[in-house]
Amino acid sequence: MIQPICRMGNPILRVVASDVKVSDIKSEHFAQLIVDLQDSMKHYGGIGIAAPQIGVSLQVCVIELMGTNRYGEEINLPFTVFINPEVEVLTPEEAGYWEGCLSVPDLRGYVERPQHIQVTYLNEQGEKKVLEARGFLATVLQHELDHLQGVLYVDKIKDPRLLSYKEEFDQFIQPSASIEE
Repeated sequence: MIQPICRMGNPILRVVASDVKVSDIKSEHFAQLIVDLQDSMKHYGGIGIAAPQIGVSLQVCVIELMGTNRYGEEINLPFTVFINPEVEVLTPEEAGYWEGCLSVPDLRGYVERPQHIQVTYLNEQGEKKVLEARGFLATVLQHELDHLQGVLYVDKIKDPRLLSYKEEFDQFIQPSASIEE
């Protein structure tokens, strides 16, 4: 079911979300949360969404990047559920992307993040998985995982001049330079 999006200013977006108990992963309630995340992400046009963004303070996010070709990178990540994810930076090299967020509507900001990471997580069956990511996918993953730590992308903008309303971004900055989670 489509859920309303919590926007910047809502305190749920600023707290560290609670870990999901392994015993809860196969419950009907948790399965419904995954459906709600997927429905909401698709409805609002995102490529990822975290549970706190729909008012649920749990360490869960979902991402889907099928056939995405942004920044010259072909990415095919089917709908994936990340439960209790942990990120490890594999190389410190950073690159920047213009990011957007369903919880920070109508704004874009330039954020630099490590470009080679590894995420260890549980899937919706409770199985431990590891995903290594580079480039754009690494950025999307870090953006979503930040939500689970009470962090928004605007917190990571190093220069406030690199924050723009979407309309001005579309008019003055390369339209292909943005990610929308």
